[in-house]
Amino acid sequence: MNRNRMLAGLAFAVFCALLLSIFVFREFKQASAPRPVVQMRQIVVAAGPLPLGTRLEAKDLRIMPWPENAPVEGMFARPEDCENRALITSVAQNEPILQGKLAPKEAGAGLAATIPEGMRALSAAVNDVVAVAGFVTPGAMVDVLATGASRDNGGITRTVLENVRVLAANQRVESRNGRPENVAVITLLVTPADAAKLAMASNAGKIQLALRNTIDSQTVSPPPVLQASIFGVDAPPPVERHASAAPKPVPPPPGYDVEVISGGKRETKTFQNPAQATGESNGQPTQNH
Repeated sequence: MNRNRMLAGLAFAVFCALLLSIFVFREFKQASAPRPVVQMRQIVVAAGPLPLGTRLEAKDLRIMPWPENAPVEGMFARPEDCENRALITSVAQNEPILQGKLAPKEAGAGLAATIPEGMRALSAAVNDVVAVAGFVTPGAMVDVLATGASRDNGGITRTVLENVRVLAANQRVESRNGRPENVAVITLLVTPADAAKLAMASNAGKIQLALRNTIDSQTVSPPPVLQASIFGVDAPPPVERHASAAPKPVPPPPGYDVEVISGGKRETKTFQNPAQATGESNGQPTQNH
């Protein structure tokens, strides 16, 4: 009996060893098999971070390998194909230079090259509060709120522009009270009609920028806010004007009686007052004997 158990245990151990050897053999075979070679190609990338409006030069570009089986539309293979063209968006270091990120060759460089056809770039001087404490940066999306005086309702704030792209945010020096001061300047990408609205709002009142998520492109069109609604000042109640009552008619004076004595005959005649309405007694005598 013990011998049979020993033989059974030995057979089971040999079986397990065989399975393990097969598994190890397959793993070694797969590891030693040659892997497919990934074909690479050369593409043009940014040699360092570049702001929008930069005219690309040879020093701004370099070549980097890229998988041949993962092409990106608009890639360049030669740096000379990108030179003397301006960026219409900021790029990071080692970011591929694509056709969609470059202005046409005849567009020149600087901010003008970043303005699409039919659009305008308009700058407005603001302060740190209006510029959302420095969080308004190129590429951000903002709403423009204008606050001014209303002829009928006092102060009023209205959203004049929504979902506007910031092209540039920088500083300039202005003289205020005889001393130079740094003033923040925000340049927005707007349509010609919106450019007129922004110019009017910044000159006739005060503007405020509301930063929004770049993926939130919904137009809300919020209603304007009146100063009276913020500070709890109710409008005066309308003056009630009552229609004047029609004058009551004045009753005409009553008629009059005249007693006439003729010989031994006495009679009383009643005469109508001329102001009485027509149709009443018309001077018919009433005789009393």
